Amino acid sequence: MNSILQVENVSFSYQNKYQTVHAVKKADCSFEQGKAYAIVGKSGSGKTTLLSLLAGLELPWDGRILFRGQDTRKIDRDAYRRDNAAVIYQNYNLFPLLTVIENVLYSMNLKGVRGPEARERAEKELLAVGIAKDQFRRYPPQLSGGEQQRVAIARALAAGNELILADEPTGNLDEGNSAQVVDILLRLAHEDGRCVIIITHDLEIAAQMDQVYLMQDGVLEEEESHEH
Repeated sequence: MNSILQVENVSFSYQNKYQTVHAVKKADCSFEQGKAYAIVGKSGSGKTTLLSLLAGLELPWDGRILFRGQDTRKIDRDAYRRDNAAVIYQNYNLFPLLTVIENVLYSMNLKGVRGPEARERAEKELLAVGIAKDQFRRYPPQLSGGEQQRVAIARALAAGNELILADEPTGNLDEGNSAQVVDILLRLAHEDGRCVIIITHDLEIAAQMDQVYLMQDGVLEEEESHEH
C-alpha cells in the first residue's frame, strides 16, 4: 500500500461557549497516492475538524497523524502546508488585489521558484484547469465562482503539492461548474498521482471518489470502495 497519510486512533476536542465538543473520536484511516477520497457527513459531524488535523492546522489530542511516516507533531507544519499539503477552500481564499496569474505565482514564490520557470508553470496549470490566457490579468472578483475555484486549484498544482485537501470545493458552485471541478480533482489523483481528499455533503460527488468515509458525531466509518 502506497500510504502517504495515516490517521492512527486520533481524537480531538474543543471548548465552545457551552460545552466541550468531542469533534473527532478515535479516527483510524489511511490515504494513498493516486486515489481520491471523500469524507461525508452532516454539518457539525467533525469532518472539517478532521481536515484541519490532516492539514496540520490543528494537532490531535490523542493518537497521531503521520505524513510519510513522520508525526505532524514533530514536523514544521508551516513547511508541510507550503510544500506538501495544499488546502482548497469553499470560498477560494484568493488574494483579491492580485491578478489571476499573480495568485498562482505567489504559491511558487513562497517556495523560491521565480522568474520565467515560475511563470511558465503558472500558465500551464491555469490552462490545464480551463482558465483562458485572456483571463490571466483579471482580478478574482472579475471571475465567476467556478473560475475562481479553478484558479485556487491551479495555485495548489503550481506549488507541486502531492496532497490536495479540499473543503467543500463545490459548495458555492452550480452543477456544471461543480462537475468540472470534480473532474479536475479526479484527474489529479488518477493521472498525476496525487492524493486528493474532499470534504463534501454532496453524496453524488462522493460516489465518484475511489473511497468514501462517513463521519457521524465525530466517529469515522469506512464506506464501500468504488472501483473506476
